[in-house]
Amino acid sequence: MDTMKAFVKTEPGVGGEIREVPIPHPGPGEVLLKVRATSICGSDLHLYFWDEFAAQRVRTPLVIGHEVTGEVVELGPNVEGVHIGDVVSVETHIACGHCYQCRTGNAHICENLKILGFDVPGAFAEYVVVPAANVWKVSRDLPPEVATILEPFGNAVYATLVEDVTGKSVAVFGGGPIGLMSVAVAKASGASKVFLIEPSEMRRQLGKTMGADQVIHPFEQDPVASILEETEGRGVDVLLEMSGAEPALIQGLQALRSGGRVSLLGLFPGQVTIDLNELIILRGVTVYGITGRRMFETWYKVSELVESGRVDLRPLITHRLPLEDAARGMELLKNKEAVKVVLYPQVVPDTK
Repeated sequence: MDTMKAFVKTEPGVGGEIREVPIPHPGPGEVLLKVRATSICGSDLHLYFWDEFAAQRVRTPLVIGHEVTGEVVELGPNVEGVHIGDVVSVETHIACGHCYQCRTGNAHICENLKILGFDVPGAFAEYVVVPAANVWKVSRDLPPEVATILEPFGNAVYATLVEDVTGKSVAVFGGGPIGLMSVAVAKASGASKVFLIEPSEMRRQLGKTMGADQVIHPFEQDPVASILEETEGRGVDVLLEMSGAEPALIQGLQALRSGGRVSLLGLFPGQVTIDLNELIILRGVTVYGITGRRMFETWYKVSELVESGRVDLRPLITHRLPLEDAARGMELLKNKEAVKVVLYPQVVPDTK
């Protein structure tokens, strides 16, 4: 067999399709994975629906998708530390290893960064080639649908634990997948109280499942007033901005105590206007911009949280679909009818 099925972004514009494409082969320092499961990320929606970001970034045709778990089935030349039969998840930021950022411990913001499924062929396929340096070995017993979402879970871990949260109150604005994961990370790491601010009923209920102490519908009650009331008027110690909505950012900063910390992970559709003097500078607020995960410091934390059972990611997987239904998964996510959609190139498992 020389070809495989893959979900391909065939041309600019909305959509994508299943095609037969050549099975790739690993080059030096690379491995070939047989995909066990792959999952749809919010960034994949940019490619599928072809917004301005996608048009500026991606060249078609391209196999898209980057969240993936697979089994190593072929080694390229000069691969060490990885063996045929290893089951792995994948760090999807491909760093050059020689720029200033890489050489100073910041490979996640490599100056020559490439991303699987954006700059090189991706994982919505039966097989995918990745650098051997980017695989993260996992237990064969870890369910594939969990192993495939360890990469976005790493974003939540990095954003939440860039500073210690033990004994601190945390407000998560935005109940998308990473926001919901952050709720669980904060609770598992000893946060005293976790607030989730999210308009979707389904996602608020999932927030409770993941450990939120209080969920707030931002259009039905004032998040700032509610948080201040629950924190003796001080505000929360930590703000995790996951929504990418300017009003949410402003409300979050208003609900943050002086001297607090904010992690910004949600991407905004355009420029944002806030009062830096009153909301950040004069209140001594520490701001972190979060992109990706620290390579590979965050992955050790990811593994500990999942393998110890302190965080269970399975409730976030709302849909399991065959790879052929990738387009349906995109529509479900666009309409906020799903949280995490997992795609299976082989057979969708019976989880009953």
